[in-house]
Formats: sequence, C-alpha cells, structure tokens
Amino acid sequence: MLVDAFSVSSPAVKYEGNTITTDYIYRSNEARVDNGRVTVFPKETKFTFRTNTKVPKMGLMIVGLGGNNGSTVYAGTLANKNKMRWNTKEGEKEANYFGSITQCSTIPLGTDPVSGEEIFVPLKGMLPMVDPNDLVISGWDISDLDLAESMKRAQVLDYDLQRQLYPMMQGVKPLPGLYVPSFIAANQEGRANNTIQGNLKEALEKIRSDIRTFKSKNGLDTVVVLWSANTERFAEILKGVNDTEENLLKSINENHSEVSPSTIYAVASILEGCTYINGSPQNTFVPGVVELAVKKNVNIAGDDFKSGQTKMKSVLVDFLIGAGIKPVSIVSYNHLGNNDGKNLSAPEQFKSKEISKSNVVDDMVASNRILYKEGEHPDHVVVIKYVPYVKDSKRALDEYTSEIFMGGHNTISMHNTCEDSLLASPIIYDLAILGELMSRITYKTEEMQNFESFNPVLSILSYLCKAPLVPTGTPVINALFKQRANIENVLKACVGISPDSNMNLEYTTKFPSLSKKMQNL
Repeated sequence: MLVDAFSVSSPAVKYEGNTITTDYIYRSNEARVDNGRVTVFPKETKFTFRTNTKVPKMGLMIVGLGGNNGSTVYAGTLANKNKMRWNTKEGEKEANYFGSITQCSTIPLGTDPVSGEEIFVPLKGMLPMVDPNDLVISGWDISDLDLAESMKRAQVLDYDLQRQLYPMMQGVKPLPGLYVPSFIAANQEGRANNTIQGNLKEALEKIRSDIRTFKSKNGLDTVVVLWSANTERFAEILKGVNDTEENLLKSINENHSEVSPSTIYAVASILEGCTYINGSPQNTFVPGVVELAVKKNVNIAGDDFKSGQTKMKSVLVDFLIGAGIKPVSIVSYNHLGNNDGKNLSAPEQFKSKEISKSNVVDDMVASNRILYKEGEHPDHVVVIKYVPYVKDSKRALDEYTSEIFMGGHNTISMHNTCEDSLLASPIIYDLAILGELMSRITYKTEEMQNFESFNPVLSILSYLCKAPLVPTGTPVINALFKQRANIENVLKACVGISPDSNMNLEYTTKFPSLSKKMQNL
C-alpha cells in the first residue's frame, strides 16, 4: 500500500512547531585486530536528530544552463508545473519525474499487523522537501542562446513538447559564464560568445554578485549551485597554489593558470553560503576548496552524475562479487553525439571521465579477499567515442568476463541505450533537493552540548555520483544498494523509524505482536 504521509508514535519522537526531534540508537560493529586475532565489539551510540521542517523557497543556479542538461531541467520543470501532454508516434505522453528517487521511488515504513501488507511512502514523503515544480531556475553559460533555442539545439525532447514549451522559454537567457580555454576542449571555442570578462578575481566577484542578485530578485531563502557544464581537464594539485584554502584564495587573486572555472564557481558558492554540487568528473574540489567548505560549514557534493553505464556497473559487479563470482575483465565502450561527447573527444577531458568511470568497482573488489589477493584488480578499460549522428542517445556496450567454478568462465555482454539528458536531469533535481534538505538536519550525541550539521562533504549523495566525494578518512562506497540504503536509513533515523533489517522475523518466527493479532482474526 502506498500512502502520502504518516506520523510516528514513539516517546523518542517529538513534533514541535517546525521541527522533528528524534532520539536514535545507532548500532555498529567495531572489529579489532590484535596479533592476528579479530574480536568484534557491537556498539551503540545515542544520537539526537533535529530536522527543520519548514521548506524554503529555493533557487537552482546551473553552470551550463544552455546545455542539454540545463535546458532539459528547465523545460522539465515547466512541463510538470503546467501538467503538459504531448503527442508522439507511440501516442500521448504526460509530464513526469521518472528517474528521480525523491519524486518516484518509495521507502517501506513497516507492515500492517492485521492485513500483513507492507506500507510504502514516496521518498519525498519521509521529510518535507522542496517540490521541483517550485524551483526557481537560472544559471550561466558560455553560449548566448536563449533556452528555447538551446532546447531546440539539444534535440532531447519530443517535437510536440518543444512546440508547447518554446514560447515559455523564449527570451530566457543564461548569465555570462566563465571561459578558460585551457580547461576544456578547443572544439568548444565556437560556442563561447557569452563570457565573463576580466581576471579570476573579477570573475569570482561577478559570480558572487550574480548569486546575490538572483537570490534577492526572486525573494529566495536559499540557493543551490550545480555544475552541469563541460568536463574540464584535471587541475594539477600544487603546493602553494590550491593545497589549502589560504593558498587557493591567494592564487585566485594572482590569476594563477591552474585554477579552473569550476573551482571558481565552487569558491563563489561557498563564500555566498550556497551548497555547491559538481556534476562533472574533473577535480573541482581541490584540497583548498574542501578546506574552505569545512571552515565555512557549507555543503559540497560530487563528482559526476551517475546515470547510465556506471550505475549498471555498480549493480552488476556488486552482484557478481556478492555471489562469489570473480570478474576478471570489464570492458566498457561508449559512443555519443551531444556536446558532452564532442568535448570528451579531446584527450585531457576524456582522462577526467576515464578516472571517474574506472574507480567504481574498487570498494567491491577490496571487500572480498577470497576472490582477489591484495593488489589484484580486474582489467578495466573505458572507451568513449564521439559520433555526432546519435546526438543525445548514448550507446553503452559492456563486456564482463568472470572466473567461475573449477576454472570455468562466464561472459555477460550488455547493450544500453541511454537517453543521456533524460537520465541526468532527474538526478540534478535529486542532488539539489537532497542537498538542500541536508542543510536543515542537525544532530548531537551524548558528548555534545549543541546541535551541529553533518559534515559538509555530503557523502550521503554518493548514490547519484560516479566518483563520490567523501570526508577525509571516510571509505568510498560505490555499491549502489549500499548507497541507496544510506539515504533511506538517514531519513528513517530523522523521523524515528528503525532501518529495514530484511530479516522478516515477523513471518519466520513466533513474532509476538503479529502472531497475537493474527490469532484474533
């Protein structure tokens, strides 16, 4: 059964005005190694979570607003807000948010003891969240096309829908974007006719001013800034340049050539107190940016939207290794024809993408030393080719070769046609909405006097990113179902519900409350 709303009846849960406060026992296991002997110590830590339930008026500023993703997000919000319908050769379609976990996935709440039916709620019903229909959207782009023409250029949406949206998007132009030719492919120069002038320091101040103006003009409570522009080459991590917050700010003032545009947008957002999300694979979050975000306690998240091939890989490799099967060769081939593919045809930009795609299996391999010796790893190759004709309809072909019982081999071949922007756009909504929500959740333990925010490096958003950014010293989790459980269980803790153990003891044992009620039926 699906329900829209619920309340929790528990002495550990308090509803007071615009807050929900829960006392929560976090159970974990500490495994200590001493002279080769492992002893496991079950631990209990008492947390108190407090969530501000007042949903703010939120703005979303997209870097790359005129690109395929940016124009599709803007169009998608309009189409859903206006409940649009359009005709295709398959029949009439209607606007939806399919592909968004906040809008179109569910979470189990528990089991009705009378009917035995499991009750579900939409993920967006767990805690009050921003409705994507209510987002105020703006942003920057190095191309001066208005969003109607950008949508037309992208060739993502059906013609009849474009026809209806065109008048609504006509004249909506992106703000000038920061263009540094050395960081993106030379083939992007022809689009760069709408650029911020001046040095990096001036660009930083201009972007900060744009954020403030957008926030003030629209009466916004909060703004999230999200990079959906071209993949940049990796920036070198240089001592004295970007290794600390102080050095990074100094390097910006000195117009240093190794400070990337995406890093400038990140710094501007952090200084304005705005959550910043990196949807591309480059290393925007150099050490100086992370240090600045932690110092200012401003949320950051990334890297690289996880939408198609990599999402499948994080599921399939987790399944194979979990089944005791040993993947020994993973070969991933892609071709696409949108501007992302054009930019990635340059070697330095491809290298950024290759790194984000290649590391996705590392934690799963490291979890099983029965299959893999220390230092052993599957052969893993990633190829991306630019084929203009296929446009936004990316093709992904994967071959997984595994060793199985008694020296045998198993090969799985997969073909995946990914409508690139139609898969990425719902992820953009989710990153923005969950990123904002996390700014309203605080916690304390018994040792703490005051409530504090979560670490500003939002590892909880790993489910949505190919190369998850995590706090220093935190293990990187790529297994998709663990990432999804992380989001679900944090939300459950904030409303005072136990995590789902999947033990099903209600049905496999003489479970007191259920068996007693069933006997009375």
